[in-house]
Amino acid sequence: MGDVVSAHLDESRREMITARTGGVIRDFSDVYEQQYAVALFNSVRYEIEGGGGPQSQLLHRKDPLAGRSIFSGSLFQYQEESRKWRNRFVSVPNSYIIGLYESKTSHDRGLHPKVSINCAGYKALTSMEEYMELINTSLPDIKAKVASNPFIKCASQFPLILWHPYARHHYFCVMTEKEQTKWHAVLQDCVRHSNNGLSEDCSVQTPAFTDSVRLFRQAKGNYGTWDMMCGKPPQILANLVMETLHPELRSLIGPRLRGKMQQRQRHWMLISDAVYKQVLTQTSFQYDALVDSCEAQRAPLDARLRTDMDQMITSKEHVSGKIRALVLPKAEQTLRTSVQPYISSILEALMEPTSRGFSEVRDVFFREMVEISKNSLNGGGKDKLGDNMERLSMLAFHPVKMQSCYEKVEQLNLEGLQQRFDVASPSVFVSRAQILMREQMDNAVYTFEQLLHQSLETKGEENMCKTMQCCQDRVLKKYDYDSSTVRKKFFREALLQIIIPYMLKQLSPSCLPELPRFKELIFEDFSRFLLVENMFEELVLQSVSKDIMMAVKEAAVQRRHNLYRDSMILTNSDPNLHLLGESSAVDWAAEFGADEPEGGDGVKGGGSASRRRQVVSMIQLDGLPLPFESCMEVPGVELIPEEDDEMCEGEEEEDLGPSEDPKSPDSVNEIRGLINPVVALGLPVVEETKSDITNGTEPTTGTVTLEDSVQMDVTHVTTVREDVPMKSPRDKTSPQTILQELVGSKKQEVDTEEAAIQNAIEEIEIAVQEDDSEKIAEVSTAESDNESSPAPQVVTDSSLQDDSGFQSQANEGQEEDEPQPITNGLNGEDNIIDPMDVEVVLA
Repeated sequence: MGDVVSAHLDESRREMITARTGGVIRDFSDVYEQQYAVALFNSVRYEIEGGGGPQSQLLHRKDPLAGRSIFSGSLFQYQEESRKWRNRFVSVPNSYIIGLYESKTSHDRGLHPKVSINCAGYKALTSMEEYMELINTSLPDIKAKVASNPFIKCASQFPLILWHPYARHHYFCVMTEKEQTKWHAVLQDCVRHSNNGLSEDCSVQTPAFTDSVRLFRQAKGNYGTWDMMCGKPPQILANLVMETLHPELRSLIGPRLRGKMQQRQRHWMLISDAVYKQVLTQTSFQYDALVDSCEAQRAPLDARLRTDMDQMITSKEHVSGKIRALVLPKAEQTLRTSVQPYISSILEALMEPTSRGFSEVRDVFFREMVEISKNSLNGGGKDKLGDNMERLSMLAFHPVKMQSCYEKVEQLNLEGLQQRFDVASPSVFVSRAQILMREQMDNAVYTFEQLLHQSLETKGEENMCKTMQCCQDRVLKKYDYDSSTVRKKFFREALLQIIIPYMLKQLSPSCLPELPRFKELIFEDFSRFLLVENMFEELVLQSVSKDIMMAVKEAAVQRRHNLYRDSMILTNSDPNLHLLGESSAVDWAAEFGADEPEGGDGVKGGGSASRRRQVVSMIQLDGLPLPFESCMEVPGVELIPEEDDEMCEGEEEEDLGPSEDPKSPDSVNEIRGLINPVVALGLPVVEETKSDITNGTEPTTGTVTLEDSVQMDVTHVTTVREDVPMKSPRDKTSPQTILQELVGSKKQEVDTEEAAIQNAIEEIEIAVQEDDSEKIAEVSTAESDNESSPAPQVVTDSSLQDDSGFQSQANEGQEEDEPQPITNGLNGEDNIIDPMDVEVVLA
């Protein structure tokens, strides 16, 4: 393959690529130096004047991934050189740079990976059809049919492909659909994180860079959003160079490629990757030099700004007023005729999928809380709490569990608006919303951790479930408010990103030629910080912002999609909580966890302390071939475990006899899964004295299963009701059938009494009409006798289980034949169960 690259990229052509890249960087550097001074002016002014929006109610974790790794496992990789598939161990550290190793041993020894993949700009695909559609756009007049044989043959039916418009493609495959789903979620998470390469903490460099890229592309006539604004600044600059260089090389080299269609496509991808690497190396070096040059001048510029800030602000307002008189009438006309009619439809298209995604984040968090509470009620102690909280702390970075949230936002569709407002695709907004969702999930988890840890320190570990419930309710309320605030800000920014480029494109031809004459109004000392082009864009933004703010505010007032008004909660409603944010992160493993000498599934040395350093595990042991299910989940990694189908099938075949450990959560859950209607009625799963009532033998101590308990209840019913058939405790009749017979007999009894009363009423009415007083007296006497007769009662001798999940003990001193009413055990009161309620539950 090297011969193909060297044949088409000779020395002269590489020099041309270097010169073209250098020219783009020089032009960009001029714009960046200007925007750097403007960004520094805005940063210092914001620092002096202050300001800001509503304060976040949730706490924010500074470095959530410190000391963590995200993912590891084994899959097949396609080797370009040998054209063979090789088993590779894949590791995804907290930097999200995918590393491919020969084996897990190589990774554990700290060797360098064979291949490192930065996923910025990539797309994760799961079918060859999708891949071939994208490949067909790589070369003009070379279009392969989807059904035609591609230049690679996948080793299985479940491929995973990383596609990039310029860089090298990477091909993987797994053996099952379940593995493909999990790996696809991981690859998408790597792409999502890598695309978000611009740090928001850099208050000067980041806005200077983004504005420079936007102005540079606008000077070339490219308005609107840009899909390749992803990755670190050097990667974005390389994409900026390739945006114009790539089509030129394709038209120059494409016709000279020889061979079959698939072979020419493959050769072009290799050439494109070589060009991209060369450009990226050059942009990385030159961008670092540019930043160092600007940072060296920051100190004197900062001092000058702080000295003359008042005069600069006054001068800027004066010049802005002059430009406003020129721009505002044209901007209002364009806004009124071409923008305002579409604001509500754009906002609605953004709100619905985004709000569904944030709502799914809340639901996932709530389900995790419920699972932890269930584990606490089922006998989970201090060690179990430590394991659960360690896994919960990384919930926001679990790609598989968060996938359902991300999929909601991926339904965002701006079809019909993209061409009008020059929106390339909604992927820019989808990625931004997903990053915000992950941040909100991590904030909610971190706030819950701090609140729970504080409560356990003050109240102790008693009544832990109630303490967790209180903390959960506080966090969910704060999440609802923060979610509303974050979404409203996202909607405003998205609307500005869609509308402002369109407005600038419409106004620039008539306004830009008039701007140079306003430069004369700016003092020379201030001219570096006050640029008329930036003032022009700010005025356009101000003209649009009012309508956007009103649209979002109206949606909040109407409580559409659970949006809150800004005045719903004070900015500093919980000052004590924010004091907790200053404390260090809770080490649940050290305070509550317990080390295990050996991990599950045969992973030696994989104790709890080592496992919980990784968010998700798909471990493949060395020395073994890749099994049919290579992505093995380490026990305890996922808080919501998947069902073990084989185990369930084995349990159904076994006889439902006495459980060895009635307090075991697994035993209780197995029984509950088999007899759901009985659990719904509150019937017990208890350990009590069991007696054989049918044969009159002495009671024997043992464990009474739920089925036996129901059958014993029915046996005692037969001592009072002779019309109910006798059931032996060992009879394997379905508990649902027993309950239906019991309810049916009671219902028949009630129907008989109602019919008797109705007949009496009819006789009384006839008697009144005939004025037969003697018959009236006789019927009244019969009715009173009927009412005074006691109705039979349904009794049982078993204690009941309350709704809290704890099992109540049987009353050992109770007489064996003493009837007891059926109760529901709520709040310690013996409330008699209405048979009609039983009928409703069964229905």
